[in-house]
Amino acid sequence: MSDTQMPYEDNRAMRNVINFIGDYQPDAVVQIGDLVDYPEPSRWNAGTKSEFQTNVLKDSDYAKRKFLAPLRDVYDGPVGVLEGNHDLRPRTYLAKNAPALADAKFFDLDQLLDFDGFGVELLPAYYDIAPGWVAVHGHETKGMSQIPGRTALSKALKAGTSLVMGHTHKLAVCPHSTGYDGRFKVTYGFEVGHLMDARKASYLKGGPANWQRGFGLLLAGRFDATPVPVPVDADGSFVVDGTRYGALVRSATGRFTSKRATCRAVG
Repeated sequence: MSDTQMPYEDNRAMRNVINFIGDYQPDAVVQIGDLVDYPEPSRWNAGTKSEFQTNVLKDSDYAKRKFLAPLRDVYDGPVGVLEGNHDLRPRTYLAKNAPALADAKFFDLDQLLDFDGFGVELLPAYYDIAPGWVAVHGHETKGMSQIPGRTALSKALKAGTSLVMGHTHKLAVCPHSTGYDGRFKVTYGFEVGHLMDARKASYLKGGPANWQRGFGLLLAGRFDATPVPVPVDADGSFVVDGTRYGALVRSATGRFTSKRATCRAVG
């Protein structure tokens, strides 16, 4: 699952992805980081009235109610969360401005979101997510390309292994081959998009951004894994294995409901 930055998530898209997880029942679910935005303690709000708003606990409760509880209602398998740079904001703010209290860990992400209660694991960066693959949020090292997939590939080549990440809000798979005479090794960089409502990203100021809504699948085998980017359309729906999840269907009463639909292949 890609960056949601709650409470700025795309509600329909995130709800459809959670319902898809319930139907698909993957072997594991990993949220790639920036699960919660936590805008108040960010450096952008330093010295403004927003710095003094008390929404950290409110936003944490919102994420538990709108993400973790619905996910656990439909899926009881392993769930892990990587810590993104936005998730770190409360802990970073406390360490900078009240270091005497920082060791209490009450404002660490796993405590704010009650990971123990929901059976969620806080994952380390460069987490071994599948054979030949590691997962990071993406903020751990500097550098970001405006070309989708290139940031992940750069980090993958430095790490010496295929890599999946969030952070860029871009959706792409970028491969790089080495070797000769048929003896090739392919290293992949996989960026899994975002599940934000871009209209809520006030810092864009209404301007364009090279972002793509989506999430990703890793189809793991014994020795490697195949990356599958899943674009999310404007209505929050998406297609996996020929089935559209979250398609809006008008009922006999004129109301729209979100349902599954079979897609027709066109060649």
